[in-house]
Amino acid sequence: MSCLRPWTFVVLVLILLAPAPSATAAAARTTGDPVVPVLERVASPLRTAEPGGGVRDLGPIGRAVGDAVVVGMGEATHGSHEFLAMKDRVFRYLVEHRGFRTFALETAWSTGVRLDEYVVHGKGDPERIMREDFQYTYALNPTAENLELVEWMRDYNRRHPHDRVRFMGDDWGYTGPELYDRVTEYVARVRPDLSPRFDALYRGLRPAVPSGEYQKAYLARPLAERQDMAARTGRALALLEMLEPRGEAGRREFAEVLRHATVIDQTATGYGFDFDDPRQVAEAMRWRDDVMADNIVWWHRHTGHRILLAGHNNHIGYEPEDPRVLPRTQGAFLRDRLGDGYVSVGLTFGRGSFKATDPEEVHMLTHTVGAPRPGSNEHTLDQVRYGRWVLDLRTAPGPARPWLAEARPTRSVGTSYPEERNWFDIALGRCYDVVIHQDRVRAVDLLS
Repeated sequence: MSCLRPWTFVVLVLILLAPAPSATAAAARTTGDPVVPVLERVASPLRTAEPGGGVRDLGPIGRAVGDAVVVGMGEATHGSHEFLAMKDRVFRYLVEHRGFRTFALETAWSTGVRLDEYVVHGKGDPERIMREDFQYTYALNPTAENLELVEWMRDYNRRHPHDRVRFMGDDWGYTGPELYDRVTEYVARVRPDLSPRFDALYRGLRPAVPSGEYQKAYLARPLAERQDMAARTGRALALLEMLEPRGEAGRREFAEVLRHATVIDQTATGYGFDFDDPRQVAEAMRWRDDVMADNIVWWHRHTGHRILLAGHNNHIGYEPEDPRVLPRTQGAFLRDRLGDGYVSVGLTFGRGSFKATDPEEVHMLTHTVGAPRPGSNEHTLDQVRYGRWVLDLRTAPGPARPWLAEARPTRSVGTSYPEERNWFDIALGRCYDVVIHQDRVRAVDLLS
């Protein structure tokens, strides 16, 4: 599970695993799981995880998406190449064949603003933005895979200047100086008499140090100080809400500035929880997923875009891995708000490697795991004869439904490994609408 926790890292050498899906499936089929033939009859093979090339094999994904306005695509680890590559490939397909126009990443809203400026207008250097903003909480995001996606989006907009794609971040773990500047500059222009009040309310909040250092220093502040900061951002938001913009353009600009101020308040509120109290930690995690869902829905309604949302399985699914830590997921909140307009796609794997820190969250390492444990969901999924395949669980035949409805161990890796647990009891059919399974994965290519 992804969460806000203090850690630093160094990057070590990648370990690449050569795929051998046919051998994996053949060995696993000797267990004779009776549900495997049922899954094989309805599973659709996928040609590759890599973006580019033909897309005929992605047709089943398009049919599963249907008329959904938001599609959440998960990942069993933050640090495996195939998960990021598959999202890139599916997003390109959804843009070119299904009318999607926004890629949303489980990362800071302000970072999304910076990357969107590059994607839409060509402003800035995306690699530099990733290095500067993807630190600490988001240290698994600065990857060659994400950079390739952003560059494809920029190229698409060069070719389609009147029908552009957008990039957004839906999280609040870090709010960069850009958001504070946009709010205070707007106030100075439309209500200069209020500028001193906003300057006072935001005092000490606008980052003046690198992202990682800022986040760590924020968490180190006394609880009372953090809660006072949250009270001040709340007052600034309430003050801004009282302004009355004029004209369509003015209302649209105001809506965007108001959302920036909302995210500033989300950040301060999120850091205002007492992380020494387990009950407060659980409430903070629930609140985080609620806020991320709210940001996604706001973006959809503001832009009218259909959105591919990329995040961890534990956030895009409907049921949490551990309700004691995360009582309710972003996927559940999105389903509440959008109904059938939200579709959840879980991504699982059999064996391979991934990037994650050590348990103390000090060093970034490449971890390698073997075949999934007997009795796990992946142990059965790995027996399907395809090395990479997709299945719409909502249309699974009757004999498969009891198996899909039963919770059993399922692999999930967050920022560190091994954590206290990396297997959680999940019922695939209750958690996801669609599953994409891959026999093998390798570690992401982190930017040096």
